[in-house]
Amino acid sequence: MELTPWLQRFSHKVTTPEGAARAIPRGRRILIGSGAAEPARLVEAMVEHGHHLEGNDIVHLLTLGPAPYVKAGLECRFRHTAFFIGPNVRDAVAEGRADFMPVFLSDIPELIRSRRVRIDVALIQVSPPDAHGYVSLGVSVDIVRAAIDAADLILAEVNPRMPRTHGDSFLNIGRIQHLVPVDAPLPTRTAEPLDEVDRAIGRHIASLVPNGATLQTGIGRIPDAALAALEEHHDLGVHTEMFSDGVMCLALRGVINGRKKTLLPGKLVTSFVMGSQALYDWVHDNPAVEMRPSGFTNDPFVIAQNDMMIAINAALAVDLTGQVAADTLMGRFFSGIGGQVDFIRGSARSRGGKPIIALRSTAKEGQVSRIVAGLEQGAGVVTSRGDVHYVVTEHGVADLWGKNIRQRALALIDIAHPDHRADLLAAAKQRRYVFGDQTCARSAYPWEEARREMLPGGQEVLVRPLRISDEDALKDLFYRLSDESTYQRFMKFKPSHPHEELLQLVSLDYEQNMGLVVARSDNGCEEVIGLARYDVAPATRRADIAFVVRDEWQGRGVGTLLMRRMAEVARARGIMGFFADVLVSNKPMMAILYKSGLPVKANLRDGAYHLEIDFP
Repeated sequence: MELTPWLQRFSHKVTTPEGAARAIPRGRRILIGSGAAEPARLVEAMVEHGHHLEGNDIVHLLTLGPAPYVKAGLECRFRHTAFFIGPNVRDAVAEGRADFMPVFLSDIPELIRSRRVRIDVALIQVSPPDAHGYVSLGVSVDIVRAAIDAADLILAEVNPRMPRTHGDSFLNIGRIQHLVPVDAPLPTRTAEPLDEVDRAIGRHIASLVPNGATLQTGIGRIPDAALAALEEHHDLGVHTEMFSDGVMCLALRGVINGRKKTLLPGKLVTSFVMGSQALYDWVHDNPAVEMRPSGFTNDPFVIAQNDMMIAINAALAVDLTGQVAADTLMGRFFSGIGGQVDFIRGSARSRGGKPIIALRSTAKEGQVSRIVAGLEQGAGVVTSRGDVHYVVTEHGVADLWGKNIRQRALALIDIAHPDHRADLLAAAKQRRYVFGDQTCARSAYPWEEARREMLPGGQEVLVRPLRISDEDALKDLFYRLSDESTYQRFMKFKPSHPHEELLQLVSLDYEQNMGLVVARSDNGCEEVIGLARYDVAPATRRADIAFVVRDEWQGRGVGTLLMRRMAEVARARGIMGFFADVLVSNKPMMAILYKSGLPVKANLRDGAYHLEIDFP
């Protein structure tokens, strides 16, 4: 092979993989480069030709290549400690031939720098050196940055196919003892196809993301689905530990541009990249992609400097109190803590930030609920119940922050799969989490009926169906009503609104009865300001309808909005019309019905009008 200029300049460092492997001392700790930057030839040579090695420890994050050092029979030569368990080392950890270190990703660089986790040798893969003698770490900076700063011996594969990335990714070739020329494509990750469950989860996540937000996403179907659902958003930014092709697609569409970021505006900040060859080509020499070490990307205090920081993380199970299991499965270590807690806590402290935990509601083809009464024996709590804010499944969003155990349990049962809700409710009653007479939703919650609307005064509100977990919100609404408004709504004075009454109001099947609330958001806290409910009379296919609006919001279009939406919902369900009994003194209610534009028939009976409204 004809020598290229860099080979001529640094020929004294050039060797074969076998020659580099012979330079590794015995009894040392070796870090292997992460993800798609794993130096596969060096790793293979270390195992095949490092016969002199004994008592060596190997550490790394997730790697895409093989892991021959964990093969049975090599225990005396190599002992692996996984910071994050990937498929290539999972069996070795489960069988006790390798170790697992539970650690926040943000902490690993400091563990290395402080030599609490000493790194003696670093095996890495880099781009060819530039005219100034600097190579790029390419698609993985993460904990490799700290390792090469601390290691005594650095062995590097130099691959012309390694993207040259910007940021804190450069290393002077003088720090590298041996260079191994290779020319091989990087390992790629093919995105799994999305099904309707994934897409539903993605849509619910997207509903929580405001325009101008900064995103943290991981790898897998749920992050891919969330990104696919954000195509109509604009001015999004990225600050994440890793990204894949979904981020590139949104950046190419202009959805992600980083213009509104408050930290490193215009930059897509990440510590490693993993995906297709097209992704690697796109990050090559791309000044918009800012590669930073994990100590920066995953520092919760750095993360919090991004306003509207939206963290999207996956889970294996969530219990009814909000505890998240993400690194264990059936009592076995499965993955790792990774960056979940870093970003959950960082986004929680961001101005306008939202930490999101997302998961499919079931496993094993629907037989097992992933919303569980209690975590199984041996399950590890990665994210504590005190850290959790939003939990998302294909059945909706549960907002747990600032909620008591009863409210959390109801909200989580509400987004569990309908086939498992009764069992979860029974378990919640047994644990005294909920009232003894508590019911669960009788049918699927119609999320598609939720709408963001603008009142005539310019206030944005959310109109959405009433749900079983709204009992406390209705109690707050009713007790804030004046005596007059209470009398007009219930046609009598009501000094109390007991649990039994509220439970009946929130128990809906969304066909024969339907409720809609109008809610306003104050600092992310939802407050119900209006309610409408109808109940169908089967004989006539007409529905008895009633409204209530908080006093200070009356006359501002809330009732009119509820009437319009209730009519739209009812007509879509084949209902023929409404009827209502309204006190003669309840002029606001009369005005709402007459302003609907629908034909109204009124008959006066004992101080109240009986109104009938037919849909055309």
